[in-house]
Amino acid sequence: MNDLAGKHIVLGLTGGIACYKAAELCRALVKEGATVQVVMTEAATHFITPVTMQALSNRPVYGSQWDAREPNNMAHINLSREADVILIAPCSADFMSKLLHGAADDLLSLMCLARPIDSVPLLIAPAMNREMWDHPATQRNRVQLQMDGCTVLGVGTGDQACGETGDGRMLEPQELLQDIIAFFQPKVLVGQHVVVTAGPTFEAIDPVRGITNRSSGKMGFAIARAAQEAGAQVTLVAGPVSLPTPRGVRRIDVQSASDMHLACVDTAQEATIFIATAAVADWRPLQVADQKIKKDGSGQPPTMTFVENVDILATVARSPRAQGGALYCVGFAAESHDLLAHATAKRLRKGVPLLVGNIGPATFGKDDNALLLVDANGSRELPHNSKLVLARQLVSEIAARLK
Repeated sequence: MNDLAGKHIVLGLTGGIACYKAAELCRALVKEGATVQVVMTEAATHFITPVTMQALSNRPVYGSQWDAREPNNMAHINLSREADVILIAPCSADFMSKLLHGAADDLLSLMCLARPIDSVPLLIAPAMNREMWDHPATQRNRVQLQMDGCTVLGVGTGDQACGETGDGRMLEPQELLQDIIAFFQPKVLVGQHVVVTAGPTFEAIDPVRGITNRSSGKMGFAIARAAQEAGAQVTLVAGPVSLPTPRGVRRIDVQSASDMHLACVDTAQEATIFIATAAVADWRPLQVADQKIKKDGSGQPPTMTFVENVDILATVARSPRAQGGALYCVGFAAESHDLLAHATAKRLRKGVPLLVGNIGPATFGKDDNALLLVDANGSRELPHNSKLVLARQLVSEIAARLK
């Protein structure tokens, strides 16, 4: 899957040590299918060479507005007209000021000024010392650039080349890559607040043992990412998994079904969409031993009494907000057989408008899946694909149903 296939990105580099990250970013953009045209300021060439960027982009690097390689000597026009987006990474404090005031004394600034505003978006990834980033002038420039239609990506926090620590680092290449991919996704959930549950739960037996399942959480995390890409505010309630949190998503980590129930009831109060992807344990031990349960030599396992966990999806679906239409609920069913029959029955039992079924043993821990959408009108398959592609398709389905 190449998320940027067919996209042409002009990657601008300004002066700063973060230029070393631009090399990895360029490579990542190309691997995702984009063509990348690098444009460098004179200051940028003091930190990384045009030869390096040419090797990574497989295209000649531009640096001068008087570049004779352009037959009409108008590189600022030609390069900007070809772009799907202009991304400046790193973007120095000085260059932010130039963009704000419309200065155009080099090729990159001239190209940004000459770009067709309505069809060629401008994205910048700031990179500077923490004091420079916090300076009122820089923050005024950031706000005004956003008001002028520029997308200002965030900054990282941590160690800086000067030896200080704080805000102002350029985001890491993989973070920027995700932001660029998200930028191109259709914004079908703007204004929505989506709560997604993901992963297994863990029901403790004693301090070292418990009952869980094989859910990896990958489908739920993909849905959280897809919803955020679609413009929604996203809260991810995650069971015990080690997956990285998707960009821009608020994450709440839980362990047991009871923990997840409390988190979901709380977050659903402000949500407009609730997607229950998690594989929640149906049962838990009535009592949890204070110490590890030891074998007694009899060969017999210890006797345990189990109690049923609260049905999280059914509880949220029966809430006044869901019943009144303010909260759209989507359930998931991981089955081992007879998927349509079980998913149909589960949808009615849970009282949700949409139930998504899949064969659990065929997808647990994997990066791909196949989904079956079941609603009051019947069922429809989403054929086998990566979980992220399926998540985006599901988000589009939900958005269409909300309309």
